[in-house]
Amino acid sequence: MGGKYATERLRADTAGIARAAQLLCEGKLVALPTETVYGLAGNGLDESAVREIYEVKGRPAIKPLSLMVHGARQMDEYCEDVPQGAKLLAASFWPGPLTIVLKSRACVPDIVRAGGSTVGLRCPDHLMTLEALRLAGVPFAAPSANPSGAPSPKTARAVLDYFDGRIAGVIDGGECGIGTESTIIDMSAAPYRILRRGALPEEEIADALCGGMTLVGITGGTGCGKTTALRELERMGALIIDCDEVYHELLSGGGAMTDEIGERFPGVVSGGRVDRKALGERVFADAAALAELNSVTHRHIGAAVQELLHGWAMKGGTLAAFDAIELVGSGLAAKCRFTVAVTADTQTRVRRIMERDGIDREYALLRVKAQRDNAYFEENCTYTLKNDGNKEDFIKSFDSLMEEALKNG
Repeated sequence: MGGKYATERLRADTAGIARAAQLLCEGKLVALPTETVYGLAGNGLDESAVREIYEVKGRPAIKPLSLMVHGARQMDEYCEDVPQGAKLLAASFWPGPLTIVLKSRACVPDIVRAGGSTVGLRCPDHLMTLEALRLAGVPFAAPSANPSGAPSPKTARAVLDYFDGRIAGVIDGGECGIGTESTIIDMSAAPYRILRRGALPEEEIADALCGGMTLVGITGGTGCGKTTALRELERMGALIIDCDEVYHELLSGGGAMTDEIGERFPGVVSGGRVDRKALGERVFADAAALAELNSVTHRHIGAAVQELLHGWAMKGGTLAAFDAIELVGSGLAAKCRFTVAVTADTQTRVRRIMERDGIDREYALLRVKAQRDNAYFEENCTYTLKNDGNKEDFIKSFDSLMEEALKNG
């Protein structure tokens, strides 16, 4: 095929990779294999080379290009105001099929950014391309090596069918393993957005962001004053997840948890709604029944909590806390950086429950006795705070504890 170049078919060896790096440093275009598809690479800091990428692909000038980089350390070189979440994703998935869009530094040519203020960075999981990046010492602008609108190529042969004679070289690295383009996430501002669904599932991204979040668990029996502690954490910028509230929403939602409770405890569900008092009377005085109920609710609550954390992580949240009586038994404590047990004497708890829920003393006492004692929470939590006194003193004690615990992390 005729064209501007006699396209060099480069072997996937040391000499071939070195030659590719040389051509790229000279401002020429070379197709490189990645773990997803072949990319059409040019020196990302050379405006002429980038312009040629647009011309060869027939790519609209309004569509920005991303940059291939050798590793996460180059984030700060080409981007500014990099959130910690972006570095966490790079540590989790680079090299790999994830492109992270961030605020660009001025050193990235305007043509790469298509006149915008952001740039996408990607670190490919392919040893040959990583070596070419290392040798060249510059980032590569490298969209998929196909004419715009055509299928992305998985082989060097497919690249040549598109561009033989129009690019300087192609490294024949065999067939790409995934064949699907990278996932693109915009982290230049919160909330973060998935711009393109690709080889890396969105759920794995959210899981990784959650893994970098500071999670605080607040537990203790009902009536101990956990809500006061959670409100203080909310004031500190935390997402507050009240697992009891999640539980009640699931109970009233007529969904999978309600159906399962109805199957396990016949007669407590009517019209898709759980009769909470009937359920309480069934399980509070029966340890085996309570354990069976917990086995159902813990699983559904855990899934709902994880969904809430995913949403918070994608909003850029870095601190979350939840209130759960069964923090330890449900497995939620294992997710926490630290846990706090809030305790109070029985009579104080009974009085608070009666005032809060408008129930009689007998039923309030039944609820307290159905739960674990203070010793259990004290033994299983990182910290303990007694809350038998006034609210103001408790808040001061809690704030002091959080300042120290979050600092020591």
